[in-house]
Amino acid sequence: DTIEIFAGVRNCKTLGSPISFLVRNNDYENWKEIMGAGECSKIEQRAVHRPRPGHADLPGAMKYDHSDMRNVLERASARETACRVAAGAFFKKLLTELNIYIYSQVVSIGQVSSSTWKVNRENLSEFYKRIELSPLRCIDQPSEEAMKAAIDQARENGESTGGSFEVGAIGVPPGLGSHVNWDGRLDSQLAALLMSIPAIKAVEIGEGVDNARKPGSMVHDEILYEEQQGIYRLSNRAGGIEGGMSNGETIWARAYMKPIPTLYKPLLSVNTSLWCEEKADIERSDICAVPAAAVVGEAMLAYGLALAVTQKFGGDSIDQLKESFDVYRDYLRKVWKWTKI
Repeated sequence: DTIEIFAGVRNCKTLGSPISFLVRNNDYENWKEIMGAGECSKIEQRAVHRPRPGHADLPGAMKYDHSDMRNVLERASARETACRVAAGAFFKKLLTELNIYIYSQVVSIGQVSSSTWKVNRENLSEFYKRIELSPLRCIDQPSEEAMKAAIDQARENGESTGGSFEVGAIGVPPGLGSHVNWDGRLDSQLAALLMSIPAIKAVEIGEGVDNARKPGSMVHDEILYEEQQGIYRLSNRAGGIEGGMSNGETIWARAYMKPIPTLYKPLLSVNTSLWCEEKADIERSDICAVPAAAVVGEAMLAYGLALAVTQKFGGDSIDQLKESFDVYRDYLRKVWKWTKI
């Protein structure tokens, strides 16, 4: 997909005014007589009265009093995340001006887990090349082949499959977010953004789940110092955030996606026009959307960090923002011996 930009950008630069863009759905021509704003002659042909378990169909119809649940499911579709990814490209451009880089990688699909890269500045370029060549955004080729087999098996069984992905940001300075108010905590903001992606049911910052099982001495990232290297750490189990603030290490989080609710061997539901038990409706759907969700995760992380950066460093132009950022970086180096950025 590509976007058409209508406002807010001139000569390849943003203007400071709202950015307006369009992502065309090429399938819309086939749905005009069903989904149009005017009188739709074929609306009853694709009416939905058998809600899919796990989808927004039933609660959305209850909330907004829709007898035809297509009014719910089309808006609840993850197609809306295409706009998030497009907007995320702008946020990434902003962060790149400050040498902050976003990445993602798939960690698991179904029962298949992969080994992941510990991404850093030194291997970031190689990581980008390899991850974009992977259809499943998985850096571990043997695991990727097993993931493909799991997806094919799910398709053959009329099933869907979920999984997990990791998103991260390299080059984030310490001090984004805040410990002084609950709604200013960076980890809570980023977790909420990742949880807003359709079908994401759990989020952990760093090694959040494993850390809950370990003693403190095996969890917290020790702080070390050398005169030439400055202040540094050997581990990053905290995911780059302590006390609601970035601590200067790579920010990374993992999100866990449930299987897509549309099943080609549908589960039991209720026909709300006849009030009898029937199999749920079937809509066109992917078998597995974890790799796509990882890209959406990049956009949401980029948005959260771009917001935190502009809140901290301010300015009405990119040059003003960078000037403030550079002053802060020099302060960190002189006062706190921070040499990583």
